[in-house]
Amino acid sequence: MTPYRAIEWKNDRLILLDQRLLPHQTVYVTLRDAAGVAEAIQNMTIRGAPAIGAAAAYGLALEAVKPWPDARTMQEGLKVSGTALIAARPTAINLAWAVNRVLAVNQNPVITTPELLREKIVAEADAIANQEIANNIQIGLNALELWPQEVTFLHHCNTGALATVDYGTALGVIRAAHDHGKKVFVYVDETRPRLQGARLTAWELGQLGISHEIISDGAAGHFLRRGQVAAVFVGADRVATNGDVANKIGTYMLALAAHDNQVPFYAVLPTSTIDLSLSSGEQIPIEERDPAEVLGLQQDGFAIAPAGSRARNPAFDVTPNRLVSAIVTEVGILRPPYSTSLSSAAAEAQG
Repeated sequence: MTPYRAIEWKNDRLILLDQRLLPHQTVYVTLRDAAGVAEAIQNMTIRGAPAIGAAAAYGLALEAVKPWPDARTMQEGLKVSGTALIAARPTAINLAWAVNRVLAVNQNPVITTPELLREKIVAEADAIANQEIANNIQIGLNALELWPQEVTFLHHCNTGALATVDYGTALGVIRAAHDHGKKVFVYVDETRPRLQGARLTAWELGQLGISHEIISDGAAGHFLRRGQVAAVFVGADRVATNGDVANKIGTYMLALAAHDNQVPFYAVLPTSTIDLSLSSGEQIPIEERDPAEVLGLQQDGFAIAPAGSRARNPAFDVTPNRLVSAIVTEVGILRPPYSTSLSSAAAEAQG
């Protein structure tokens, strides 16, 4: 597995690798309650749809290990914490999925003591984290059939172990190709405004020994047009029933450029990212973050815009299903019509 962990449960505490400080500092923070986890999700100490889902599950585990007078009081307290955790970031469905999965254990009427409830909730949080890792590894294996012996990818944002508990989704596909002896090269979109590609993906690829070069987001079309990319790979924060994909801002423009140049565009995600309650991407809530992220450089606080400038900062956009060549999941490679293949995949994953 990866020599670093974005998330670790140890001695009834949640330990997170602070991704705001990478690649220059490797600092871990220890959290003791759900409120701290919600704040860490909001300020992007931890980020990436699968990772924030697992972190939120452990946020409820942190509340569960506190002393409670009785099971009823504990259950009510966990419901309140669950609501706060779900509200931390609105776009990634994995967050609500993980919290609701833990709360289903919390609401079990058969559990009548705080001690038993505590045990069950911690076990469910562990199961969610371990399931994400297993899914990611399987996703990488499922995609191996797509690649020749030598392959160049273009990757947007960060979808590696930092974003997914371990191994990675889209970056996990790249990692699996490398691990299975293929000659892999990656163009890494810098991913403005928080530079997750330049800061995090490049760092992870360096840790894994995978050849890569960082490019500005606006340069992606240049390399696609010149025929230098075999496939574009992105993760996802939520996928609607029709196959519309919400992902980090800039994904839609990248999909358009890939489509215009006949380059396959793949979204890579666990089935926990599928939201069958939404018929299309128009219904996906899009988070708007602080305009300061656009107006300045986060790492040093250096302003890059004139004083008094205003900005808009949507964190995600929606790529229409017509631009998505395939969706790679732990149950297989899904192709259009997505309304059928996504529903079948979700059902298969649930057993």
